Amino acid sequence: MNKNRITELFGIEYPIIQGGMVWCSGWRLASAVSNAGGLGLLGAGSMHPETLVEHIRKMKEATDKPWGINVPLMYPEIDKLMGIIIDEGVKIVFTSAGSPKKFTSMLHDAGIKVAHVVSSSKFAVKCEEAGVDAIVAEGFEAGGHNGREETTTMTLIPQVRKATSLPLIAAGGIGSGESLFAAMALGAEGVQIGTLFALTEESSASDAFKQRCISLAEGDTMLCLKKIAPTRLIKNSLYKKVAEAEDRGATADELREIIGKAASKRGIFEDDIENGEAEIGQIASAIKEVLPVTDVMKSLVNGFDETKKRMCRI
Repeated sequence: MNKNRITELFGIEYPIIQGGMVWCSGWRLASAVSNAGGLGLLGAGSMHPETLVEHIRKMKEATDKPWGINVPLMYPEIDKLMGIIIDEGVKIVFTSAGSPKKFTSMLHDAGIKVAHVVSSSKFAVKCEEAGVDAIVAEGFEAGGHNGREETTTMTLIPQVRKATSLPLIAAGGIGSGESLFAAMALGAEGVQIGTLFALTEESSASDAFKQRCISLAEGDTMLCLKKIAPTRLIKNSLYKKVAEAEDRGATADELREIIGKAASKRGIFEDDIENGEAEIGQIASAIKEVLPVTDVMKSLVNGFDETKKRMCRI
């Protein structure tokens, strides 16, 4: 696997970024990915400020390789969070779920590289205008919060590539070296992978969540909650209640009442697989065992190299 703009931008060996997923991406997962040659990201979206500080400091002890933090811009204490990131000397931030305009300049002033997650070429152009260093284009196959457009990764990447000259990272439905190769064939220079890393040994998701995910069949996840924030969920008891409510035209407030508080924490972290928001990507149906990060990274790199050799013979 050759070096490119993504590996150079972040100082990593392989252009593989681990998604900063809520309730999955703590310091153990992020440091394992960084130590294996990728870019590990802490998932700040499920951390109180003091918890984030703890994870940042443990990251510094666990790896001397590059790493970063994923920050959903809808975070309720966003200004405090950004202050912590700057004060703690974090070097890489991936922002999502909001406009990158407000914080990109401030982060750059602190010497921080910024990537932003988008679901359309329209928002990719806005990212370039905001001055971000790289763009993550995420198709609707991805787990968790998603784009309303329901554009697939294979459709999205070439359109974003035409719309912007920035370094481009593909996300959504990528779970093998073959799909990594395909993303690059479409114009991406790296990939961001969530589901595959969420189901590793180092992920902080509960064992019950991981076991449910590796038992999923095709079609066992669905994008819903568009009136609040589009989210891909496992079809469990909570999902069925949401789907029935959406079919009858429930309001956003009614949907929030059905979901309840700390829904993703219940589903991913606290073993309540049936009554929590169990967020995972479509590619989960192709994953059949929970492996350590080192095995996952080796499989991705070897799969990419083997695919490249095979395609050169065609």
